[in-house]
Amino acid sequence: MALPPVKYPAVFVTGVIIFLLGGLWYSPVVFARRWMTLMARSEEELKAGAGSMPVNFTLAFLCGLLIAWVMAIILGYVGSPSAATGAIVGSLCWLGFAASTSYATAVFSNTPKELWLINSGYNLVCFVIAGVILSVWR
Repeated sequence: MALPPVKYPAVFVTGVIIFLLGGLWYSPVVFARRWMTLMARSEEELKAGAGSMPVNFTLAFLCGLLIAWVMAIILGYVGSPSAATGAIVGSLCWLGFAASTSYATAVFSNTPKELWLINSGYNLVCFVIAGVILSVWR
């Protein structure tokens, strides 16, 4: 089975948007303070244990590109999807793959539900945005 054609400029732009959204989502403007509290960590502890930030940022960006590439492939099987279809496909991918697996992990690792909501909410927004962008990119 051959993979459908992928619009790589759309994948790249979507990966950049996912990366930038992560920066905003986990910034003090949105969820950084609450996220750090739920992680029971200070900013200094997170920085000390984070390893090399350039490497971490690079890996986060590559993950965004991977999300975008796979979403483009999935949407390629849909045909000519609309923005609404892209949002639905993104939501379903989140629900069936990201939300369900991360929730099961959170339950068994005693992760606070609010922490799961912050992290999983980011994934939901990323998947929906990716679905919309990749659906309407011509």
